[in-house]
Amino acid sequence: MSGRLLTFGLFLIFIVITLVITVWARATTRGADDFYAGGRAFSGPQNGLALAGDYMSAASFLGIAGIIALSGYDGFLYSIGFLVAWLLTLLLVELMRNAGRFTMADVLSYRARRQPAVRTAAAVSTVTVSVFYLLAQMVGAGALVSLLLGIHPGESFLGMSAGAAKVLTIIVVGMMMIFYVTYGGMKGTTWVQIIKAVLLMAGTLVLTLLVLGRFGFNLSEMLGAAARASGRSADFLRPGLRFGKEIDGDPLRTLINKLDFISLALALVLGTAGLPHIVSRFYTVPDARAARTSVNWAIGLVGLFYLMTLALGFGATAVVGQQAITAQDPTGNTAALQLAHSLGEFAGGPVGGDILLAFIGAVAFATILAVVSGLVLASSTSLAHDYFGHVLMLGRPRESQEVAVARFAAFLIGTVAVVLAVVARDLNVAFLVALAFAMAASANLPAIVLSLFWKRFNAAGAVAGIYGGLAGSLLLMALSPVVSGKVDPVTGASLSLLPAGIDFQLFPLENPGLVSIPFGFLCAVAGTLLSREKADPERYDELSVRALTGTGSHQTPRHRR
Repeated sequence: MSGRLLTFGLFLIFIVITLVITVWARATTRGADDFYAGGRAFSGPQNGLALAGDYMSAASFLGIAGIIALSGYDGFLYSIGFLVAWLLTLLLVELMRNAGRFTMADVLSYRARRQPAVRTAAAVSTVTVSVFYLLAQMVGAGALVSLLLGIHPGESFLGMSAGAAKVLTIIVVGMMMIFYVTYGGMKGTTWVQIIKAVLLMAGTLVLTLLVLGRFGFNLSEMLGAAARASGRSADFLRPGLRFGKEIDGDPLRTLINKLDFISLALALVLGTAGLPHIVSRFYTVPDARAARTSVNWAIGLVGLFYLMTLALGFGATAVVGQQAITAQDPTGNTAALQLAHSLGEFAGGPVGGDILLAFIGAVAFATILAVVSGLVLASSTSLAHDYFGHVLMLGRPRESQEVAVARFAAFLIGTVAVVLAVVARDLNVAFLVALAFAMAASANLPAIVLSLFWKRFNAAGAVAGIYGGLAGSLLLMALSPVVSGKVDPVTGASLSLLPAGIDFQLFPLENPGLVSIPFGFLCAVAGTLLSREKADPERYDELSVRALTGTGSHQTPRHRR
């Protein structure tokens, strides 16, 4: 009970701090520029911290550590994919920041003769991708609080079962993220993300040092202990345990497994540049130089963090053991938290375990709140600025109207995310993020790349690429083993979203990226070539100069029907 009180005490401290920041941010938010972009007053290092805080999500901290703990080497491939993705982001996002004002649609519609159609498509894609990413964070929140309350499967606390505690946590997180966004806007959200990034890096570093110290700072010894504790010996440290499995006597299944891994890698590497909340973060700095500084800071922080996930995942297997990890949560989402408790007990007895668990739990909770706030803000900004401001109001809304619509949109999006997260609360959070990355790469990336680099590209191509990539990824996901048809060969229990016995699986890959990303590009190219609409070469030249130099950035182009 003392450990629970300590944990809730730290939660309360963090919540009070963030509430104070949000109230302060509301007092200094006076218009759309403040609400959407924080007044563009953040420095490069500040925005780099916020960007890292936005990117290092619950999926990274909880999900990836859990996958490494259960799948060994193959789980670490998630970390590599998220890190390598920044190379493409470094190229594209700075160009988008120079060319846009508040949202991804500002860039995509710059050259379009039919801006409303492009902005509507971009708003639909932004909301869809953000909601799927939100699911991952909120599912992670449910797993986190269940552990911190000490509610194991089959047990209860204050009349709540583990399942009820997850649902209640998802609802509470949803209410808080709606408050942060509607009240504090980008200023409040950015400072919450900065604080969260500092706490997360500190907490991860402490865990890394403790777990390496447990094995005399000998990485080989830790990996060897993890391999032995996994029950799979050296196979735990080799490729093929989770991805690309070779099935004796079944070459088709072996091929599908290898293609599934390639599909996941493509989604992780190509999806980052298409994530709406990552793009919107770059509009908070005053100039292109500060944007580059932001990327440099973010790359350093993100790189260090993902290297440390190796110690968290393998360390959890070595210290806690896979049986204990799966007993608490079969998906492994609580592995890092269980590691913190074990290391704290080893260093300072039961009290030490409670203290370290409370600190890491508070860090994880801060991570979730910061990321979900950024996602809701990106979605509500797109609905208000793109759809309401430029489609319904023909590009001539009052700023007060846009901000009011953005706040109302945040409430709607948050409510939808809560309902969907309750349904998907038993899925691994890192896997949910991989699906969001696949949709971002399929729907947003083709339109972004072709808009910046293809002179003939037009509004028809942008609309076809966005809707085609989004619909393709959603359809393939619905027909994949993720939704139905995958069962445990031993127990017969369903490993899909739907119960056992429901099977309409037609697409064999668990991640649609391998097919949906090329399909998105194909739709964008076909839409352009088949359309009678002619691109405006002058607008392309203007966009190129603006993207490369930043000249005229943060100004919305004239509205054209």
